[in-house]
Amino acid sequence: MNASEEPAAVELRPLSARSVVLSLLLGAHPPELPVRDLLRAVEPFGIGGSTLRAALSRMVAAGDLRRADGVYGIGDRLLERQRRQDAAVHPRTRDWTGEWEMAVVTATGRGPAERAGLRTGLTALRLAELREGVWLRPANLRRPWPDGLDDVVRRFTARPDEPGEDLAARLWPLDAWAATARALLAHAARADRPADRFTALAAVVRHLLADPVLPAPLLPARWPGPELRAAYAAYRRELTEEMLGHAGR
Repeated sequence: MNASEEPAAVELRPLSARSVVLSLLLGAHPPELPVRDLLRAVEPFGIGGSTLRAALSRMVAAGDLRRADGVYGIGDRLLERQRRQDAAVHPRTRDWTGEWEMAVVTATGRGPAERAGLRTGLTALRLAELREGVWLRPANLRRPWPDGLDDVVRRFTARPDEPGEDLAARLWPLDAWAATARALLAHAARADRPADRFTALAAVVRHLLADPVLPAPLLPARWPGPELRAAYAAYRRELTEEMLGHAGR
């Protein structure tokens, strides 16, 4: 089955030279690779050396990458993106006591761009909006609170009167997320070519970023989040070894 047969569940985006390079580097620790490894890695995508070098030059000029002695690494502004991606694959949790985090937007007079940026930031923290300006989630995550948000948001802990399962179901489309996760697992398992599997893994990362990482008591039965994370780690390790020609990246 190809991607067009799964339009409601799986979103597979074509990978350009830029997106392939970024996917490789964001998954590497440390996030840097010699140009010879990048040349080898992009071959399965039909990306030639001249196309790759042109993309690398543009990315360095834009500040996405830095270059030193033939080694390319992600720039400072993408390090936060790598941190969020790592947290999506390996979220840090703690025992849940039944309390919920609540973030109430207190700043006024902000323009559309500022409001959109705040929404993006709160969503990245895996908070969901209950109503305008009121965001919450179960207090089961360990993650830093970004600098600057305390100037526009006040934080509280609460124990809602509404049953936690009902509140979680209202805040997040859990059934839809689970259905897409299972479709991605099936698609990645069927993909034979490295390029197809790599494209599927890019979609998996995007999907994991939208996982609310809820405590087990609030999740539907047979929640596929842990399975999707485990499959991603295994497939990525295999693909990296195959595309770069050696292990250890």
